[in-house]
Amino acid sequence: MITGLHSIIYANDADRVRAFLRDVLGLKSVDAGHGWLIFAAPPTEIATHPADGGQPRHELYLMCDDLKATMEELSGKGVQFGAITEARWGSITSIQLPGGGELGLYQPKHPTALKI
Repeated sequence: MITGLHSIIYANDADRVRAFLRDVLGLKSVDAGHGWLIFAAPPTEIATHPADGGQPRHELYLMCDDLKATMEELSGKGVQFGAITEARWGSITSIQLPGGGELGLYQPKHPTALKI
């Protein structure tokens, strides 16, 4: 039986990203040993989209109820964002991670499976 979902962010400076997840996004964590933090994620859902002839891949997005308010709150903590784009399925931006890389953030326009 499936009991959870484990996501991994590979980063050039994993310690800075861990501090960002803990101190800026406020995610709770457990120490798996030697300071190796594993973070509790908000409720999660999985969608499957066609690769449309491209290479199969995975994407990771955090979700919020109000994109602009979330961006304003996190901007006050020094977070930088990409441009907002509008898609049929949501309003989307990216969070710039410390040391490079990004994490998707969106406000869905579709029903979600978070509370079922």
